[in-house]
Order: sequence, then C-alpha cells, then structure tokens
Amino acid sequence: MRSRAEVEATLRSAKLSPAELLPAAQCLSFGPGAAGPGECCLLQLEPGLCAQLEAGASLVIRGEKDEQAVLCSKDKTYDMKIADTSNMLLFIPGCKIPEELNADEASGSVIHSQIAGFSNNYWELRRCRPKLKKLRKLLMEDPYEGPDSGKDQTSTVSHYTTEDLLSMVQASEEEIMHQLEVLDACKIEGFWRVLEFDYEMKLLNHVTQLIDSESWSLSKVPLRTCLEELGPLEPTEMIEHILLSYGRKYTDDGEVYFEMREDKICRAIAQMLLQNAVKFNLAEFQEVWQQSVPEGMTTRLDQLKGLALVDKNSRPETIFLLKVEDLPEDNQERFNSLFSVREKWTEEDITPYIQDLCSEKQTVGALLTKYARSSMQNGVKVYNSRRPIS
Repeated sequence: MRSRAEVEATLRSAKLSPAELLPAAQCLSFGPGAAGPGECCLLQLEPGLCAQLEAGASLVIRGEKDEQAVLCSKDKTYDMKIADTSNMLLFIPGCKIPEELNADEASGSVIHSQIAGFSNNYWELRRCRPKLKKLRKLLMEDPYEGPDSGKDQTSTVSHYTTEDLLSMVQASEEEIMHQLEVLDACKIEGFWRVLEFDYEMKLLNHVTQLIDSESWSLSKVPLRTCLEELGPLEPTEMIEHILLSYGRKYTDDGEVYFEMREDKICRAIAQMLLQNAVKFNLAEFQEVWQQSVPEGMTTRLDQLKGLALVDKNSRPETIFLLKVEDLPEDNQERFNSLFSVREKWTEEDITPYIQDLCSEKQTVGALLTKYARSSMQNGVKVYNSRRPIS
C-alpha cells in the first residue's frame, strides 16, 4: 500500500509536476483472486445494445461448432471478431473516474484499487445480415404434403419448434419470426412447417375455383364461407393458412374477409409452369401464364423478379426459373453463381438477385463496384465478373 509521500516520490522520479495532475492518486495492485489471461472476456457494445442490457434484456451468442459465432439481440444480428490491443486492459471493480470522485477523494487522497483481471484483446461487434438460409434448409427437409399423404406417420426427419430454430439459426428472434412469415411457414402440431409446393398449389386452386364459382370480388373473399365450402376437402387450418399467405386479412361488419394478392398469385402460378421446363419460349409462356391465372388478374414480367430470368439474346426469347432463395448466402459465392449462369448482366436484371445481400448502409451499386466490372455493350452498361469463372 503506497503512501502519499511514496506517490509524490514516484512523480519526481518520472519528472512529473503534481501541479499538472489531478490531486487524487489511484494505486493499483493485483488482488489475491485475480483472473489470468484468457479467463476474462471484454465485449464492446454500441450505446443502444448497452442500454438494452442495462434495462434487463438478454444478448445471445449463436452458432454451432462449424459456424462463426454471432451475437443476437431481440431484433438484430452481429458478427463477433476479436480485436487485439497493444495496451493491457484491466478489470477494476469499483474503479472511479475523476468525475465520480467525491470532494474528500478528489482533494489529494490515495485510493487503493485491486485488479480483478486483465486482457490484451476484446470482442467487437459489427452489424451483419441474419444467416437465414439455414432456416429454409431445415424446413425444406420435410415439407408438409397434406393430411392424406401419410408421410408424416412414416417420416424419421426431425421437425422444429420455435426454440429449436432459435438454437440452430444464426439470427435474432424477430428476424427469424419475420422470415417464417416470408416463407409462409405455419405451425402444425407445435412444429414449424412449410407446405410442399404442389400441395400449396392444390390449396390455392381450391380457393380460386371457389372465388370463380361464387363470382366473388378478388378484394372481398369471405373466410367463413371458404371454410364451410372447402372444409370437407382440406383441413380448415390449411384453408385459412393459404388465404393468409395469398391475401390480406381485414374485417367488415364483423365478418372476416381477404383481399387476394394478385402479384403473389400470378408469381406462384408462373413458378408452377416453369418448374418442369428447362427453358420456355417467352411469348408462349406469357400466353399460357395469362390463361392460367384467375379471371380478373393480369400477369406482368415484373412479378417474376428474383424468380425467373428472361434471355433476351436467344431467338426466340426464352424464360427460365432462377430463384434467389436457391443461390448461395455468401457474397462472393453469390456473384460466382450468377456469372456462371450469365456472363454479363444489366443492373436491372441482377438487382433482384443481390438486393438481399445489401447491409443497412450498402447499396446495390456498391456491391457491383466491389464484386463486378462494368463495361458498355450496345450503349447499355453491363457487369461481368472480376475473376475467372470456372
């Protein structure tokens, strides 16, 4: 324990003037139970996350053995990286900065503090995209084919609860729940499931045929009547789920109605037509597509962004299925995959396939600058790979 005289002697040895320093001196020493290197970890938090922790919220580290760990709050996901520092970082319980000292302590006293541990690095966080590709992969292991398939009784594939998904998917709870909505997942017997595409189309066809036979407006489809009419054909939960997936729910005079979503229905029917063809003559496809959608709906190629790609260089022009959800999640791998499909892309064509890679402050243009090279072709700017594609 140093005395005031010893502190002043040390200052003189270091040729420091006490008049130029704050009067209080803090003397540090290692406590008997001080933690060694690697036994303590420091985590650097942005003010918003720190406030959440202080308010009682939790932060969760997610990742399996073969994955890079991420930290998740209730609604955001962060990459975790170790940052080394040349300065030793000390953990001193109860240590006070000058502004926290009371009048007696600040008047020139010697304050003795014990070091509980130290570190030469800390974890820093960087906001990242949630890693949601795995969520779809897990749910697609065993898509629900309906009550009559009998597959659920014989299947040995695992099904997943909300808790299972939270423990396996590297994303925050809000991001996972939002993605479950995007995937049109539903809970069946307590487990999250996605519908097998053919079964989904079967349900949608039941609904659209009923709308046509009853001459209902596509903006006012009554839930109660749908359940009464289609209940003998399919479980009512599945009928309501397909209405929720392809319609907007609202209430009028105490009755529940759905306004059917034209773009999504047209998109689903296009996928059904394209999934069994390698390439489709564009003009023939557009004709068949328009004939296949419910009466009163109009098909447009912009409904197929991120689902199908038009080849304008072939004669005749063709269209083929290319789903953004089937592409790699990693940025470089995504661009490699796209440039293996097509050597040169316009920004309009490639945007639907890379939009989801953009972080909060990143634009499609910035991604293209980093991963592609631009050139002019017939007066149009096109992008090709910066590296050879095998």
